[in-house]
Amino acid sequence: MKVLIPDAQFPGEPAFERDALGDAEFLVHRARDPLQVPDSAWAAADAILLWQDMAIDRAVVRKLARCRIVVRHGVGFDRVDLEACAERNIPVCNVPDYGTEEVANHALACALALRRGLPTYTEMLALDPVAGWRWDTPPLIRRLTGQVFGIVGLGRIGRAAAARAKAFGFDVGFHDPYLPADEPAAAPYRRIDDLGEMLAQADVVSVHCPLTRETHGLLGEANLGCMKKGAILINTARGPIVDTAALLKAIETGSVGGAALDVLPQEPPDPDDPLAAAYRVPPSWLAGRLILTPHAAFYSPESWYDLRYKAAETVRDWLGKGVLRNCVNAHFFPAGALPSGGAGV
Repeated sequence: MKVLIPDAQFPGEPAFERDALGDAEFLVHRARDPLQVPDSAWAAADAILLWQDMAIDRAVVRKLARCRIVVRHGVGFDRVDLEACAERNIPVCNVPDYGTEEVANHALACALALRRGLPTYTEMLALDPVAGWRWDTPPLIRRLTGQVFGIVGLGRIGRAAAARAKAFGFDVGFHDPYLPADEPAAAPYRRIDDLGEMLAQADVVSVHCPLTRETHGLLGEANLGCMKKGAILINTARGPIVDTAALLKAIETGSVGGAALDVLPQEPPDPDDPLAAAYRVPPSWLAGRLILTPHAAFYSPESWYDLRYKAAETVRDWLGKGVLRNCVNAHFFPAGALPSGGAGV
């Protein structure tokens, strides 16, 4: 079996993937554009393990002569043409359960850092330990108890973030139009059906929804304008969900208190991007109000192993046992028409 990794994000050999797939032959590339991968590699692949940099569009799918499964190393699958894969009888799967606690912890850590003024204290004391020995300069400090923690998307990570926020004393509300009304996991939290209403109530807004046509640019000028004055926006989901230019303007005008972004529309950002430039040399109105992290919310050594092993395990279970897990394009196959796996690893 040949497994193509077209946009590998790890150094060295695919050791963790081999833990799951044994003697499979790995075709490892570190490309960002499908054209940088030879057509012969696409054609030879029995399975594809895909990171976040590579787009699998219809033109790429036409090159897949042998492929029987595509697995995303991660949760998001917006860069894969799900319908085109289904037309070629190729299931597309993701790994939704590898870093749930890391991302939820990261979101809460960002909220706590801004609400406790940690970026400001750290910077002031680094510049001058004597003159900076002040407690009254961070702009966003508030007592957490009774504040509203608003969650956009109460999926696996959203629920983990909600539980943590509740433990810190937040009143947790959520907006998720796709979550059934009788979902037991939502019972401890307030459902707010109107997004604008939730944004107007929330002191902290944490984004945990997938990137889709509906959520692309969801938090742009209009919805950011609904946010409660002084509120904090946290995005550990996908960069294009937030219009960063509109966010920067909203912080400058004071309609949004601050933000913590682990993901950006372009990663890494262009150095001349207004948000990146302002973060590098903050104007006075931005001081203590913005945290950027490098798409790292998912990361720990443990989650890194889980991510890679579980992706390869998904390939193994489908091709070796006919067991399909976390298929995200099943709705594009006619009812009952998913192809069979289990040809042997």
